[in-house]
Amino acid sequence: MDLANYGIRGNLHHLNFSSFPHLQIIDLSNNSLNGTLPKSICYLSRLSFLYLSFNHFSGVIPPEIGLLKNLKHLRSSKNHFIGFIPSSIGNLTKLEMLYLSMNELYGPIPSSFGNLKSLVHLCLLKNKLNGSLPLELENLTHLQTFQLAENNFSGHLPQNVCLGGSLTKFTAYDNNFIGSVPRTLKNCSTLSRLRLDGNKLSSNISEAFGVYPSLVYMDLSNNKLYGELSSQWSLSHNLTSLKISMNNLSGSIPIEIGNLTKLEMLDLSSNHLTGEIPVSLESLTLLLVLDLHGNKISGEIPIEVGKLSKLTRLDLGANHISGKIPGEIGDCRQLWNLNLSKNMLNTNIPSNLGNLHSLVYLDLSYNRLNGEIPSLIGNLQSLEGMNLSHNNLSGPIPPSFNDRVSLRSIDICSNQLVGPLPKIKAFQNASLEELRDNKNLCSINHIGMRPCSSIGKKERISRKLTLTLTLSLIFIALLLLVITCILFLTKRKRNISIQPREPSRNSFSVRSFNGKIAYQNIITATENFHSKYCIGKGGHGSVYKVELPCGQVVAVKKVHALEDDEESDDNLKGFSKEIQTLVNIRHRNIVKFYGFCSHARHSFLVYELLEGGNLSQNLSNKDRARDLNWLKRVAIVKGLAYTMKVNEKSDVYSFGVLSLEIILGHHPGDIIAAISLFSPASGAHGTLLKDIIDQRLQAPGKQET
Repeated sequence: MDLANYGIRGNLHHLNFSSFPHLQIIDLSNNSLNGTLPKSICYLSRLSFLYLSFNHFSGVIPPEIGLLKNLKHLRSSKNHFIGFIPSSIGNLTKLEMLYLSMNELYGPIPSSFGNLKSLVHLCLLKNKLNGSLPLELENLTHLQTFQLAENNFSGHLPQNVCLGGSLTKFTAYDNNFIGSVPRTLKNCSTLSRLRLDGNKLSSNISEAFGVYPSLVYMDLSNNKLYGELSSQWSLSHNLTSLKISMNNLSGSIPIEIGNLTKLEMLDLSSNHLTGEIPVSLESLTLLLVLDLHGNKISGEIPIEVGKLSKLTRLDLGANHISGKIPGEIGDCRQLWNLNLSKNMLNTNIPSNLGNLHSLVYLDLSYNRLNGEIPSLIGNLQSLEGMNLSHNNLSGPIPPSFNDRVSLRSIDICSNQLVGPLPKIKAFQNASLEELRDNKNLCSINHIGMRPCSSIGKKERISRKLTLTLTLSLIFIALLLLVITCILFLTKRKRNISIQPREPSRNSFSVRSFNGKIAYQNIITATENFHSKYCIGKGGHGSVYKVELPCGQVVAVKKVHALEDDEESDDNLKGFSKEIQTLVNIRHRNIVKFYGFCSHARHSFLVYELLEGGNLSQNLSNKDRARDLNWLKRVAIVKGLAYTMKVNEKSDVYSFGVLSLEIILGHHPGDIIAAISLFSPASGAHGTLLKDIIDQRLQAPGKQET
């Protein structure tokens, strides 16, 4: 019984389970079912697979579920189940997969789980479970997935968690586990994902971990781990994320870490690391985040950091770094967060930082920087927060900041700055604490600041000149716009006249768009994605026809939800890349993409709905074919020519086939077959064009020809 993704509502209380004694599979996942799970489900004695995830089931899980002795898969994640996990589940000795994640279950894990010796996947994350883990869990030697994250567990982790040598995914983050890291993890070479962050584990990191050739993601942050980073970490060549922040690590960063060429995130912040930043980090060309703040790192920032072209966050704050800020950092064009605060950096701020057009937050506070603030910093259009406090900066604040309306917060206290404050809100609304201890700052509007002298004659003249120039440019722009419109309308009259659609209000226009309202309108219009609105299905989602309150009709592609919360983190990246591709497409022959929604329960894409059907459907319909006159058919051929790339690799054959179909009014398979079998004796060459063109239309005139 496969009823997944059908938008089914209601409960299961009126379902007579005893009528299905031979049923082996029930899949009700991703619907809108509610109520409690009936005890009568125990009558399904041959049931092997029970999928209830992504619904609204509530109440306790009935103990009678333990009577389903043939059950292999039980998946009930993302519901509202409460209470204890029934110990009777321990009777399901054939169980291979148990997913109870994202519910409201509490209490300990039953010791009877030790009987589930066939269990391969155990997922209990995001509940309210507590207590110590039963020692019987060490009997589960076939585990590949073991997820305990985001609960209130305490005590020790099972030491033999990887005794069977098949564990690939182990997540126990955000609990209260104490003691050492499980000893069997050191030789658990099958690991691909390990998250133990947010606990109180205490082990020597160089002794507790080994080499993991399949490891992709590791997070050990916020524990009490100690020791030095081993060069063996460099042998985990598939590692993309390494986070060991907020521990007690010491020693230096091994240069071998530069061998982790697939690394995208490196976070070793808030430890006791010493030494210099390895130059070998230049090899990490895929790195997005480099966070080393809160250590005792010394030396200078290597200029090789500028080779990390994909870097979005660089945080080296609160260390003992000295020397200059390398201008090469300006080559990290995707950087949006730069924090070099609380170091011993001297000399001036390099003007190359003005190349960081994606920069949102800049913190260079508590250093020994001198010289003037580069004017190019004021041109950073995305800048929202800037902290340059507690340095020796001098001179005026560049006038370029007068146009930086994106700036929301600033702190420039304890410098040697002079002159007027920029007139934007970030400066005019700043507190005196954020402006104090400068040499000679003044302001026209800021209460508590020394007032600047009145505007001089030159400035008044400059204002008039600016106003005149601005008005002139506006007039010229309007004139050009009028000329462009006239030319466009003139050209349009010469082209094919196409009946315009009835104008309607567009819910997705920039002026009127409201994301929350649009989301709620789509949910309401489809009755929470009821199957009666579904007009098509695919491998990754279903397409729904949606009529919005304003009358606009759109197509909504709802992406199938993923049950595994860990995999959802990785798939979100792929979903974002798909959206970026759709946003960048600009083509007149490709359906319009209005927007998207990424939500905990629903992820979907919104497109323009085209109800006219395809070319074949129009030609096969007698009335539509007559309406598709020769002028419109010529326009279709022109549209195809615009779509195809003109070079020696173009699919000329496909272009010809479609052109023939336009002329004949049906697929030209018989004509193509006759041509391929043509011989001089066949007489096929005597066929006239007027005999094969679409007889439903009058012969084309001179203009169409």
